[in-house]
Amino acid sequence: MIAASPLTRQPDARQGDEPPDASALQPLGWQAEFAAAVTDPAELAALLDLAPEWVAPAREAAQTFPLRVPRSFIARMRRGDPADPLLRQVLPVAEELAAAPGRSSDPLQESAARRAAGLLHKYHGRALLVATGACAMHCRYCFRREFPYDAQQGDTGRWQDAIATLAADPSIEELILSGGDPLSLGNARLQSLSRALAGIPHLRSLRLHTRNAVVLPSRVDAGLVEWLKDLPWRVTVVLHVNHAQELEGDAVEAIARLRGTGALLLNQSVLLRGVNDDAATLAALSTRLHALGVLPYYLHLTDAVNGTAHFDVDDARGRQIVDALARRLPGYLVPRLVREVPGASAKVVLASGIDKD
Repeated sequence: MIAASPLTRQPDARQGDEPPDASALQPLGWQAEFAAAVTDPAELAALLDLAPEWVAPAREAAQTFPLRVPRSFIARMRRGDPADPLLRQVLPVAEELAAAPGRSSDPLQESAARRAAGLLHKYHGRALLVATGACAMHCRYCFRREFPYDAQQGDTGRWQDAIATLAADPSIEELILSGGDPLSLGNARLQSLSRALAGIPHLRSLRLHTRNAVVLPSRVDAGLVEWLKDLPWRVTVVLHVNHAQELEGDAVEAIARLRGTGALLLNQSVLLRGVNDDAATLAALSTRLHALGVLPYYLHLTDAVNGTAHFDVDDARGRQIVDALARRLPGYLVPRLVREVPGASAKVVLASGIDKD
């Protein structure tokens, strides 16, 4: 899953370290859109004609984990509907502040997987680089909503240690760029990173996990497309889309541009109560993704991070949904239902449609 930044992080929207000033925006393309995201619950309520009573609890919850949503994503929401599946993913609510048993700030124990600043090594043969702590959008269910980015993130000044660690371990053949969202970095910084990685002879593939490509479609610009085309490795781009309603307008064109790079396009979703926790909704998502040249990959059960219990769908219900999906769709369009278990050698697969194809 793509992870959003905590309260202390700012978006890495420009080629340098800091975002453009939202009070003096110029027509800068995706950088300006990134900086102009809605961060005030009152503005979000006004844009969507929501009742005023949503504002106070949203502001209270946003003090713990800030609201951030691009205007292009808001444009895909239904006005006047607090149950809109896209709105539910980003609107801070009072339930986030309720205590729930079994929750923590690091449910996947990622701190134990840290090999160097910004580098996590959970599974054999692959490692994950936390390329930035910034995201274009803060998803309320984010499992890294309390991640200590300032202490653990591999930003420009600290990539050197992570790259040296990768170079010293020939068992690592795939690098996953994550965050935050790696597409919160400018093209020049991505190019700098890939040039540094190019000197590692045992690195055979690069995987990029991004939600920005869909929630902020302008980010898939000509420079990014050329960077992806020029990479010397097998490249996989894993999108993060939870609902077919997200795949409208410019998002369709952004996916087409990504497909044109020759990268393998996969999608991972999170099973979220009140958003996509039924077979019909997920079947529509898989069908829409396939039409756009993207294959469903994982359907994650939520991780037990603080403030997200109201999104939980239990294992039994998840299996029922995937079983129903398998009766509707060919196996290659049924994502594997998975849970990440700290210390396990791989994600735990609870259900898949492959055996019913």
